[in-house]
Amino acid sequence: MDLALLRTFVAVHRAGSFTRAAALLGLSQPAVTSQIRTLERQLGRPLFLRQARGVTPTTVGDELAHRAAPHLDALVEIVESGLDDESSSRTLHLAGPAEFTAERALPALSELTGDDGRSFALRASFGTTEEVLEGLACGLHDLAISTAWPRGALLTATPLCDEEHVLVAAPRWAERIGSDTLRLKGAPALEHLPLVEVHESLPFVSRYWASVFDARPAATGTVIAPDLRAVLSCVTAGAGLAVLPRYLCAPALEDGTIVTLHDPVVPPLRTYFLVVRTGTLALPHIARAHEWLQRAAATWC
Repeated sequence: MDLALLRTFVAVHRAGSFTRAAALLGLSQPAVTSQIRTLERQLGRPLFLRQARGVTPTTVGDELAHRAAPHLDALVEIVESGLDDESSSRTLHLAGPAEFTAERALPALSELTGDDGRSFALRASFGTTEEVLEGLACGLHDLAISTAWPRGALLTATPLCDEEHVLVAAPRWAERIGSDTLRLKGAPALEHLPLVEVHESLPFVSRYWASVFDARPAATGTVIAPDLRAVLSCVTAGAGLAVLPRYLCAPALEDGTIVTLHDPVVPPLRTYFLVVRTGTLALPHIARAHEWLQRAAATWC
């Protein structure tokens, strides 16, 4: 069987469409379609179900991808890295949410980018969970940090750490609310106070309200900034209340720049996962980064 056909097949399986796979492979869409049809004729079984938007693998297609993809990735690794010891250093392509990746993962992995003979170069990109998992499946990344467990057998996830969320504000807002008001009234005590968030849908505030107050936030966002570090800066400046990861705002809490407004018995948590394409942990640079992040995460929680 032609390995080029399998490579195209895996690209389509990961991309979910002939068009996206063609772009990744540098081929035309008709060429990708032709190669998949050739492979299906050779196997005597359909590998994909064509839909209006993209394709869905058949059970045969899923099984073939699960078996073939790790071996193809390993072959690509051999070809790209070469066979001599001098070319053992590899580039790790990491993707994840901007704040956590910048504040946690990158500083930890930067310790592995030296010249100790087992190091690797590091390239990072940021995105939503959906974006980083799609990019990982398509082969754009080697290792992804996700806040969701991926579906299917093509990706393998490992729990990394839990992130505690806290309700915070500048001291003047805490004084305005009063020490006992929030404890006695719950969410209604916060209805008319400004909120700072990363998106109009108030993802962090809504999750906190549901978990702690069993309610939905009544207010809309006063300041929307698509980066939690920007949210922290706005809260520090007195723009309003926010729900933030404790690790991100710990220094500001310690120096009193901001304060916690509520201390629930069970604080809301969000779990992070390390995700790879199934089989790629056999590659030394990915395995080392994966293990190193797990060790580092033990000190984060």
